[in-house]
Amino acid sequence: MNRQLRQIIATTDVHSTFDSTLPMLAYLHAARADSLIVDGGDFFEGSGYYQLGEGRIEREVLTTLYDVLAPGNHGWPHYFEPQLHRMTVCTNTTDDNGEPLFDRVRVQTIGGRRVAVTAVMGPQAFNAIPVDQRVGHHVTNPAQALREVMLEHHHRADAWMVLSHSGFEEDLKLAAACPFADVIFAGHCHSDTLGPAHVGDTLVVKGRELGAGYAAAEPVGSGWAARTCTFPGAPAIPDDLAALLAEISAIGKQLNRPLGAVAEPLRNTLLDRRRLLEEVAGRLHTGLGADAVVLNETALRPVQLGATLTLGDLLAIEPFGNHLVHAFLPEDHAQDHSKLLDHLTEHVGPLVVAPTPLPPEVRTVLTTDYLADSYLGGRTHQAGIRLGQAACRVLTNPLPLSADPQEEGAQ
Repeated sequence: MNRQLRQIIATTDVHSTFDSTLPMLAYLHAARADSLIVDGGDFFEGSGYYQLGEGRIEREVLTTLYDVLAPGNHGWPHYFEPQLHRMTVCTNTTDDNGEPLFDRVRVQTIGGRRVAVTAVMGPQAFNAIPVDQRVGHHVTNPAQALREVMLEHHHRADAWMVLSHSGFEEDLKLAAACPFADVIFAGHCHSDTLGPAHVGDTLVVKGRELGAGYAAAEPVGSGWAARTCTFPGAPAIPDDLAALLAEISAIGKQLNRPLGAVAEPLRNTLLDRRRLLEEVAGRLHTGLGADAVVLNETALRPVQLGATLTLGDLLAIEPFGNHLVHAFLPEDHAQDHSKLLDHLTEHVGPLVVAPTPLPPEVRTVLTTDYLADSYLGGRTHQAGIRLGQAACRVLTNPLPLSADPQEEGAQ
């Protein structure tokens, strides 16, 4: 197909959300005829579709419908798979030798203009990648990296489009530091701030997350216009997508399997993840005999509960497959627990701690493998339970199913 491009369409933070994916897939399929389709990162992880499908659906969607990708902290290893690596750009991630991990820029003709498309990852997002997944990888200052790539390629482009996996507020600062950027497509922030916001002549804009919508930019006059839209309803399934949608439907049926009746006070409510974690932490502290429990609130997601908890609900509430482990406290924080908790909060968000405050004699805690490996002194041994299992036991009056509903659903 000889594509005459007139606009850029950008999604971000889809997080494997495929429950109602037909509008997104059908729209992007039709828009490819005259649009450059890009994604701002975190297309992977966040639902049972990823855990049961192991990334197959996401890979198929990206290689079928998209042109250019920015890497996200979720699903980081997938961006190094050959097909996806060829599609990925990023200016400020390097290896131990300072060499770029990805191509730094792509130049496309859009509306008769030479448009450079590049991407950056914010340091906070990069540091959220599990440590074992980013061994030998590094992040540099986004604004400095953008300026360097612009100076190197300025003769090739009339306009600059930036996919940023940093957060909307950070992208406002990036726009001020890099006024040559025409449009910055924001991602990573999980907020309702969409823009477009003007910073000088630069537009900062973000599409709705979780596959609900997109941001678009097109040349207007001597500049660019940007907008945000929700995906319209799809009247029919395009023939080219029938097999993909059938695979999504098959996994969806697995995710509808009931795990138990939701506990009465929680039925038909939006899950309060902090209250759930507080109950989980309290039970783990007393039930497993752990000296202390430290969990991060962002390990769970708020989900609308009904009368019955399904496997899909549970994997949406705890989408990351965290194992609970016993871990040493770092030596430099062993004598100052408040300093350690402040450090963790700065990097991973609000914490749930039991007991609180931490007793001064505590040297090990029960926590997630992510916190243990990334921010604490390393794990000592497994606790023999997943965070999702612990959450399920709080949420439900269990039906007689297996001890680990996540593992049974993945078979």
